[in-house]
Amino acid sequence: MLASRLYAPTLREMPSDADVISQQLMLRAGFIRKVAGGLYTYLPLAWRSIHKINEIIREEMEAINSQEIMMPILQPSELWEESGRWAAYGAEMMRISDRHGREYCLGPTHEEMVTNLVRGEVNSYRQLPLSLYQIQNKYRDERRPRYGLMRSREFIMKDAYSFDIDEEGMSKSFWDMYEAYSKIFKRCGLTCKPVEADNGAIGGSGSFEFMALAESGEADVIHCTKCDYAANIEIGQPKALEVDTEESKALETVSTPDAKSIQAVADMLQLPLEKTIKAVVYNIEGKVILAIVRGDHEVNEIAVQRAVEGGIEPEMATPEDLARVGLTAGFISPVGLSQSEEFAIVVDETVMNLHNVCGGANTADAHYINVNPNRDFNVDDIIVAPIRLITLDDPCPKCGGQLRIDKGIEVGQVFKLGTKYSESMNATVLNQGGRPTPFQMGCYGIGVGRTLAAAIEQSYDENGIIWPVAIAPFEVVIVPINAKDDALMEVSERLYKEMKQAGVDVLLDDRKDRAGVKFKDADLIGYPVRITVSKNTIESGEVELRIRKDGSTSTLKIDEVSTSVQGLLRLLKDGYSI
Repeated sequence: MLASRLYAPTLREMPSDADVISQQLMLRAGFIRKVAGGLYTYLPLAWRSIHKINEIIREEMEAINSQEIMMPILQPSELWEESGRWAAYGAEMMRISDRHGREYCLGPTHEEMVTNLVRGEVNSYRQLPLSLYQIQNKYRDERRPRYGLMRSREFIMKDAYSFDIDEEGMSKSFWDMYEAYSKIFKRCGLTCKPVEADNGAIGGSGSFEFMALAESGEADVIHCTKCDYAANIEIGQPKALEVDTEESKALETVSTPDAKSIQAVADMLQLPLEKTIKAVVYNIEGKVILAIVRGDHEVNEIAVQRAVEGGIEPEMATPEDLARVGLTAGFISPVGLSQSEEFAIVVDETVMNLHNVCGGANTADAHYINVNPNRDFNVDDIIVAPIRLITLDDPCPKCGGQLRIDKGIEVGQVFKLGTKYSESMNATVLNQGGRPTPFQMGCYGIGVGRTLAAAIEQSYDENGIIWPVAIAPFEVVIVPINAKDDALMEVSERLYKEMKQAGVDVLLDDRKDRAGVKFKDADLIGYPVRITVSKNTIESGEVELRIRKDGSTSTLKIDEVSTSVQGLLRLLKDGYSI
C-alpha cells in the first residue's frame, strides 16, 4: 500500500468530545469517525487491524473445531418470548416492527437464534459436541454511549455457542474455549486477567470475564496478592464482619434537619460512618427495592439484583417510586417497614451484626440512634444477603490474603449456560439411552472493537499509538526523507517490493510532505517498525531502522533489510524486548 493512496485523515488537535485515550487517538490517527452517539465508521486503518484480530480468532476457533456461521441480525420476537427474555431484557434491546406489525429486535446477542437453529437439526448425542461461532455486528441501546468503541450502540462481536450431551461435556467445551480466548488475547498483545464474573442477562451457572488491565477501565477487578483469586468486584463475596459485643440501648429519635446524606448525619451527630446504616433505593422491573449497608460500605447492585431474583439490572428509584411506597428521601431505614408486592427490603448480612447504629427515622429531618437491626427490623419480612461491595480491607475470600483492586476493560466473557435456553425452548437431543434430554450449552463472546481499543489503552505514549505487531494496521512503514529524490525513491521502492514479496505487511510513505510530517504521522498511527531512507544513509549503503515501542534506532545494510526486519517482527510478536 502506498501512503499517497491511503485514506487516513489524521488530526493535529485532540478531539474535545473524546472520553478516553483510545477514542482520542483513533480519531486523531484516522482510524474511526463518529457518526452519532455510539455509532462509528471504521476507516481503512482500523479495518485492517479488525481484520487481523478476526483472523487470529478464526485460527484459534479452528484449533478447537468451532465452525463459523452467520446468523441474521434481525431476530423475531417469538424466539425471545420462548426463552422469556423479550420482556426481561430491558430498554437496551432495540425493537422494531415491520409493515405487517410483526415485532423484531436488532440482535444484542444470539442465544435464542442459535438454539432455534440446532433444535430439530441435531437429534443424536453422536452429533455432539458441536461448537458454532460468528463475527457480526451487535446492537444495544446504551443509555449513555461513551468511551468510543468500548461502549457503543453498534459494535463488532465474536460470539460462540457450544452444545453437549451432559455437564461433563459442557465443562470440557467451556474450558477449551477459555484456553482459546487466553491464546487469542495473548496473540493480540493484550495483558489480560481472567476473573470470576456475574452471568447477567445471559443467565447460566458460571462465568469468567477476560479483563484487559488499564487505568481507563470501567470495571473494578479485585485480586489476591497471595493466591490466584480474581473477580469482578461485583461478584466478589466479602465475608460478614464479626458481631460487635456492645450492649443494646433504647431506640431514640433525634432531629437531623437537612442532613440527607449519611456523611452529613455522621458529621452532625459526631459518629463514625461504621456506626451508621445507609439506605439506597432502586427500581427493578417496577418493584421498589430498599438496600441497606453499613455507612462506610457501598452497595453491590448486582448482588441486590441476585437477592431479589431480578431479571434486569437495578435502576435508581425516582421520586415517584419513593412516593408510591411512602419513603422519605434522605431519611430512610427498615425500622417499622414491611415488604409488599411492590416493595422489598434487602439488608447486608454485616448490618445484622451491628448494635446501636444510626439510621433514618422514615420522616423528614429525623434519624434514629441506637438502632439494633435484629431487634428493630421486621426480621421475618426482609431479605438478608451479602450485598456490599468487597473492599481492600476485606481478606481474600479464598486464602485470607491481601487484596488489590485494578481497573479493567472487559474484552471477552465465557458462560456455562447449562439448560437455561434448551429447556425453555424445548431443544432436546437423544442421549445414549435413547431418551430426549436438553442440550447442555455454553456461550462465549469477544468484543472485537473493545479488543482494538484496549490494545491502545495498554500501549501508547505522548506521540500516539504503540501497536502490538500482530494487530497493527501495517507492520512496517518505509519513509523516504524526500519523495522527490529519485535515488531515495528507488531504494525505498526496492525495499517495499522485497518486503511485500516476503509477506511483510508494509506501507511506503510516498507522499511529498516534509519528513517531519511523515515521522509525526508514523508515531501517531503507531507502525511498529519504521525504515528511514535518507541521502546520508544510502551513500553508505544503509538505512535507519526505528522501533516504535522503545524508540531505539539502528542501521541496516540495504541488502539485509528484508531478512532483518522479518526476524525482528517475529521477535516483537513473541513479546521480546529488542
